Amino acid sequence: MSAPAQASTSDAGPAVEQTVADFRRDIGKLRGEIGKMIVGHEEIVEGVVSALLAGGHALLEGVPGLGKTMLVRTLAESIDATFSRIQFTPDLMPADILGTNMIVEDEAGAKYFDFQRGPIFAHILLADEINRATPKTQSALLEAMQEQSVTVAKTTYQLEAPFFVLATQNPLEMEGTYPLPEAQLDRFFFKLKVTFPGRDALHVIMDRTTRDESPKVEKCVSRERVLEMRELVRRVPLARAVQDFAIRVLQATHPETAEAVPMTKKYVRYGGSPRGAQAMLLAAKIRALLDGRYAVSIDDIRAVALPALRHRVILNFEGEAEGIGTDAVITEILAKTPEAK
Repeated sequence: MSAPAQASTSDAGPAVEQTVADFRRDIGKLRGEIGKMIVGHEEIVEGVVSALLAGGHALLEGVPGLGKTMLVRTLAESIDATFSRIQFTPDLMPADILGTNMIVEDEAGAKYFDFQRGPIFAHILLADEINRATPKTQSALLEAMQEQSVTVAKTTYQLEAPFFVLATQNPLEMEGTYPLPEAQLDRFFFKLKVTFPGRDALHVIMDRTTRDESPKVEKCVSRERVLEMRELVRRVPLARAVQDFAIRVLQATHPETAEAVPMTKKYVRYGGSPRGAQAMLLAAKIRALLDGRYAVSIDDIRAVALPALRHRVILNFEGEAEGIGTDAVITEILAKTPEAK
């Protein structure tokens, strides 16, 4: 465990200690409500909650039937915020997401344009099976995800905070899917891989879904509280050495840099953007808070590097041909990047 990281909340004073305790309590409530419906995906739940608290967005990848959509619905039901769902299909158009100007007529018979808001105007947006839509439609989310705004016919409309996109996608080798553009992938804070649950988890799922009683999710966190916790996350102190480690990990994803490891040089075409380092640092702060610490460690960076970087590293032809996953490249980077330099 790295030295600069082992500060406890008591070192920062009783007020900070109480603030962190309140943070952990509220996140515990949120996890508890989500746990009523979602079984066996604790890491996925933590990743989704981290993306929400960091002010980012999350991409869930997995085959159909693993509870990705249910997770998003349950999160929305647990937070006192508006929720909207868009089912992405090949014939979906950008106006179906953003909205459009319609010609309407007033009582006097005069006609004028009125903007009819699309489903994107919600606090929590489920973009279901996002990679079944064409790239043109996928890109309609770009401005909203980065700028928290929507521009239609030269008029910009602000989205109310918090705005959180949770997208699901099927593996690209499945029929009828389109790869997400790199620019859009980069706007996702985390990419989380939803795997098949184990036997014990399956027993619990069957018990809950094949009987006459189903658990009821209750709202436990307000929208205002989510915004307060976002502010707290950004106030968590970060040692320069920890930040430098995250930067060097990011640089090691680029094959042309001195920090690049052998797998990067052999299999990677493009490395991660600065958003990758931002995601690692914010996620590491959240992990420290959830662990009761008011300081970030290098181990926190290691723990969040995979979901923060796996969608930002683009493999070259050789990497794709040999079936090398980006997780393998990032794992080697973490193993070979020294803590101090």
